[in-house]
Amino acid sequence: MAEGSLTYLLNKLAQFVENEVQFLTGSQEEALSVRGELERVRAFLRVADSPEESDDEVKVWVKQLRDTAHDMEDALDEFLLLLRHDHGVGFIGLISRMSYYIKNLKARYRATSEIKRINSRVKSICNGHRRLRHIFSRAQQDSSYTGVDNTWQDHRGNSLLLDKTDVVGIEQPKNELVGWLLDGALGREVISIVGMGGLGKTTLVKQVYEDPAVKKQFMVYAWITLSRSSKIEELLTDMLDQIMKVIRKPVPPSAFTMNSHWLKTIIKDLLQRRRYLIVLDDAWHNSEWDAVKHALPNNSHGSRVIITTRNADLASTSCKEFNGLVKNMEPLDPAQSWELFCRKTFQGNSCPSHLEEICEYILRKCEGLPLAIVAISGVLAAKDIRRIYEWELVRRSLRTEIDCNDKLKNLKRVLMLSFNDLPYYLKSCFLHLSLFPEGHRIKCRRLIRLWVAEGFVERKEGKMTLEEVAEDYFLELLNRSLIEVAARRSDGRVKYCRIHDFLRDIITSKSTDQGFAVIAKEENCEWPDKARRLSIQNTLQAPQRNWSLSQLRSLYMFGIERPFMNKVLASDMKLLNVLDMQAAPLTRFPAQVVDWYYLRYLSFRFTEVSTVPSSIGKLQNLETLDLKHTKVTELPVEILKLRRLRHLLVYRYKNISYSSFKFGFKALRGIGALQSLQKLCYIEAGEESSGSVMRELGMLTQLDRLAILKFRKEDGRDLCWSMSKLTRLRAISVASVDDDEVIDLQHLSSPPPFLERIYLRGRLGALPHWLPALSSLMKLHLRCSRLKDDPLVSLRNLPNLVHLELLQVYEGSSLCFEAESFKKLKTLGLDHFDELRCVEVEKGAMPYLEKFIIQRCKLLEKLPSGIEYLKKLKVLEIFDMPDELIKKLVQGGQNDEYQKVAHVPEVYYGYWKDGGWDVQLIERSVQRDQISACSEH
Repeated sequence: MAEGSLTYLLNKLAQFVENEVQFLTGSQEEALSVRGELERVRAFLRVADSPEESDDEVKVWVKQLRDTAHDMEDALDEFLLLLRHDHGVGFIGLISRMSYYIKNLKARYRATSEIKRINSRVKSICNGHRRLRHIFSRAQQDSSYTGVDNTWQDHRGNSLLLDKTDVVGIEQPKNELVGWLLDGALGREVISIVGMGGLGKTTLVKQVYEDPAVKKQFMVYAWITLSRSSKIEELLTDMLDQIMKVIRKPVPPSAFTMNSHWLKTIIKDLLQRRRYLIVLDDAWHNSEWDAVKHALPNNSHGSRVIITTRNADLASTSCKEFNGLVKNMEPLDPAQSWELFCRKTFQGNSCPSHLEEICEYILRKCEGLPLAIVAISGVLAAKDIRRIYEWELVRRSLRTEIDCNDKLKNLKRVLMLSFNDLPYYLKSCFLHLSLFPEGHRIKCRRLIRLWVAEGFVERKEGKMTLEEVAEDYFLELLNRSLIEVAARRSDGRVKYCRIHDFLRDIITSKSTDQGFAVIAKEENCEWPDKARRLSIQNTLQAPQRNWSLSQLRSLYMFGIERPFMNKVLASDMKLLNVLDMQAAPLTRFPAQVVDWYYLRYLSFRFTEVSTVPSSIGKLQNLETLDLKHTKVTELPVEILKLRRLRHLLVYRYKNISYSSFKFGFKALRGIGALQSLQKLCYIEAGEESSGSVMRELGMLTQLDRLAILKFRKEDGRDLCWSMSKLTRLRAISVASVDDDEVIDLQHLSSPPPFLERIYLRGRLGALPHWLPALSSLMKLHLRCSRLKDDPLVSLRNLPNLVHLELLQVYEGSSLCFEAESFKKLKTLGLDHFDELRCVEVEKGAMPYLEKFIIQRCKLLEKLPSGIEYLKKLKVLEIFDMPDELIKKLVQGGQNDEYQKVAHVPEVYYGYWKDGGWDVQLIERSVQRDQISACSEH
């Protein structure tokens, strides 16, 4: 973990030596010396995490290095603050600069001395590395070295010995897997079982593997646990040994000295004419799969390979290479969790009523994770059921119990394996999640911007922006089953993520232990003097003693009271990089913030801030300014000085009935100077100088999202010119000054090639001529277009469109979704079609449609004909529609309208009533376990 701090420092040292060292007499050699020593030791830090877990001497050495890197970073930044003074230009500026240097001579001397002192510390620490070199060498040579004892392997082996009576909720997935193994497909297939550690993947597959029907189906079978050895020859020898035992032949003595190529050849030859079942348990990396896949022939005898893994990418890759399928392992549902909990805690008896509340809380923390339930049950089973206080103590101190209780060590080891397996650049990103409160749904775009601001993200060849690299980091954590999707957008993008509560407790403990962050969520908790990151959560009172935040780099606030917030903001935080005060009780822009020169991320989202001071121009390093859902409507012209600004978010919206009213900020002439901008939302074009602003947008060539309000027809030509320059644009939103104003985008000859999302609100004379050619378009919202021609004719062949919403778009009386049209569409909304009387869905249209919304089509007295062809439809919403239609649906029975949607699991109807929606679910005839999706209202 010190490797991340060191890399960040080395980058800063390189800039310092190149740009500033001429102002620091005698320190160039010192800075270069430090840099050289740190470069030499950085490679060893990439393997230091494993031995650090168990070797106290290594742990102390890594902590010393990490602390020294932080001190060096602080010394450099404090010195650079001395050089930042604005002296003006010309002769007067030169005199001012000389005078300033003389006055700060003493401070510069102190900075020089500090760097020399730190250099001495670095050399001493690096000498310590040489004493520990044998430990690092062992970790480098043995990639399976974990630095901890291997008793977790013994516990893992226990899952292979469980009786059926020891497991819960396994019958349904077991029967499903057995069915897949025994079906009639003759080709070789792979079944990948993927999920986080502790879900019971091995337990499930072992039950399948031992099933008599499965054993009877296959002539040869073998179970290989990949995590027990990193040497391919040992894995292949083990596989060969098991195969030979099944076919009752001895293993050739020469096999134990063969290389991997010959072992694969022998195994492939043995399996070529036999129906085989091979289980590859606990695969971690694609390299492990690559090492054994060529020994498994495609013999057309119905052979099967089962892989269990935490890595979704490995699961997907193996199933694409071989014909196969991926099964995501699901946690136990509440009923199954309770059954397993009572079986293990109370030996199959029911939970005593006086302990139910405590047990339910603890069980919620387990979130259906079988390993966690069994581990916690082992702790509680030893408690006296008459002593409620003992049980309450476990409930209140679960994180401490995980760290200290021997019965929970296996749970921690299993979950920590995934963390220890992470490459160095992902560990900081994952620990960063500990800064968010328990149960908090984390917005993914926010997370990505924070990782960039925190300095966790390194530039990668072939990636245009750090945000794109951060997206790769996020997907890698997702693929490794370390974070979970909490909500997706309609086009498939992840909107919110979360982590399992127990995993969060573990990384919170590690985060604190490694000095990564301080989590303050208890009254009167102590804050260390050298906190680098501080997350204050639901804390009403400050610590009793005074505290220093002078070395703080990141501050997050969640649910704190105004007096406490004001006291924190009054602290000296001149080195702060990140200030995230989302939803804080803030009514004005804190004046002191503009003096925190190193701020890269500033968020006052969901606060009452209404104005931004002109002094914000002092924040020369600012990359993200998030004022979404504040009262800010204007920005000072000094905002144009922030040339590193990448994300400028200043807007709010208000939903009333069907309408969404958006408010942005008045466009600034000269906005083209902000050429680092990637996201600009929402600028209000207005009348003054809007033409020049629309033209200037073409200078913002890094933009990937642009949103404009109060657009006028005469702005169209200028915006089209700018859009042709914005080749990285992926999303654009344009709303006219009023719903009758025309949005003229016909002048665009070459649209941005990667445009994925378009939102247009206002009258269109015709659909933009370039729209049907957008092969990358996934989401299209059209509102108040009032087209004379049927828009479906132009849109029907968009190859990647998954979400289409049309509100008051067409003035015709009929719509037809033709066969073979909208082949990937999943969500469709039709709203406020005043003249619409007939909708037809031909067979073969919209084959993947899952959600269909029809509302405010007052002349549409029947459901779309052919809606019964939409076999994938899960949710149908019918709002503010003719009473006669609703009556038929509610009555059910044999009437035609009800029968059209008898196959749809969830049908909703509703009306806007007394300032809110009155939404009802029509009772269906399907069984509840067939219902797979539910719409949120």
